[in-house]
Amino acid sequence: MGNQPFFTNDTIVFGLLMLALGFIFYTSSIKKGFWKKFYNIVPALFMAYMVPALFTTLGLIAPEWETVSETGEIVEHSSSLYYMSSRYLLPAALVLMTLSIDIKAVFNLGWKALAMFFTGTIGIVIGGPIAILLVSMISPETVGGAGPQAVWRGLSTLAGSWIGGGANQTAMLEIYGYDQKLYGGMVFVDIVVANIWMAIILIGVGKTKAIDKWLKADTSAIETLKEKVSTYAKKVERIPSLTDLMIIVAIAFGTVSLAHFAAGYLSVYFENFVNGIENPTTKNIFTFLSSQFFWMISLSTIIAIMLSFTKAKTYEGAGASKIGSVFIYILVASIGMKMDLRLILDNVGLVAIGVIWMTIHAFLLILVAKLIKAPYFFLSVGSMANVGGAASAPIVAAAFHPSLATVGVLLAVFGYAVGTVAAIGCTILMQLVSVSP
Repeated sequence: MGNQPFFTNDTIVFGLLMLALGFIFYTSSIKKGFWKKFYNIVPALFMAYMVPALFTTLGLIAPEWETVSETGEIVEHSSSLYYMSSRYLLPAALVLMTLSIDIKAVFNLGWKALAMFFTGTIGIVIGGPIAILLVSMISPETVGGAGPQAVWRGLSTLAGSWIGGGANQTAMLEIYGYDQKLYGGMVFVDIVVANIWMAIILIGVGKTKAIDKWLKADTSAIETLKEKVSTYAKKVERIPSLTDLMIIVAIAFGTVSLAHFAAGYLSVYFENFVNGIENPTTKNIFTFLSSQFFWMISLSTIIAIMLSFTKAKTYEGAGASKIGSVFIYILVASIGMKMDLRLILDNVGLVAIGVIWMTIHAFLLILVAKLIKAPYFFLSVGSMANVGGAASAPIVAAAFHPSLATVGVLLAVFGYAVGTVAAIGCTILMQLVSVSP
């Protein structure tokens, strides 16, 4: 929680974000002079992420803040833009980007996509304990603590978040009983480090060809998929009528509505199922099944894949994936506004652990990608499916091509499934290296 920003009204903040996106897209369309050189170095998607972060850093906007009431009580406030974007626009974007998918071609991407995902998982599992060991040599107090305040207990929540997502993170908090008063510090490290890493990934998207050349990667399966979708889009391309646009919106948000409706029932059903498991470890492993967000994203994608076998697929020709891309950019901007660059200096020790941890994750991904000649697409989406989960993996995948967003979702679902189990393994290792001889 920080100080009150200059703009607190979400309507004004949303307008500011849209103006920023409009400026970014306008300048990136200029094919000469300074802007052409600028966007040759910095991708537009990265700017869509960083400009809102700068707004937050400068105190113009904020994801959350505190005020003092007339009675002297501290009142907490928060922007609902990220919630709106992640719950409504993200699933709608996934539906519209998946309409034209060739599901057979997705599976033809082969084993390297899964290999990179699990490499990312292993990188997080071993990165935590190695980071603790390295930091303990310089600053033992940073990784110390005992009982509920032991730092390794707090870092277990990072492991849950960086392999699965929010549900897995909460499960780790329950399993290891970290002091909830200190939990905000871990959430802060999660946001800072994960967002910095995502920014680096997005910069790399603009250098994909050079990176793939260095990796000596075979990108033929990805290019085939992109070509199939692009060819189909050109075949059915038409100037969209108002009817086309209304039907596209109806398909998107009708599916989101159905997914939210079903997710409400499924999350409650599985919450009761999970609560009925007596073994506490097994119980927490399946916590993600009680997450409404998990079911909402999964159901939206499943329904969209089913629609891709119907005539709904033809609406790609009327610009379905372009509208989906608009939603994705709004989500990127709302994620960017969660990043306050000033906070990096607030807890240097814990951030250092997070940075070392993420560096090990990145190094292992690069090493394996080089060995198996995996494309940068698999490296980046495999990483984000772990670290960013279902909110970030589709964004990165869609940056390569809108039709690839589904790949990000499918890998992120793997993250939910293995998140708690892998995070427990990571925490056991962190506990072992944290114990003083």
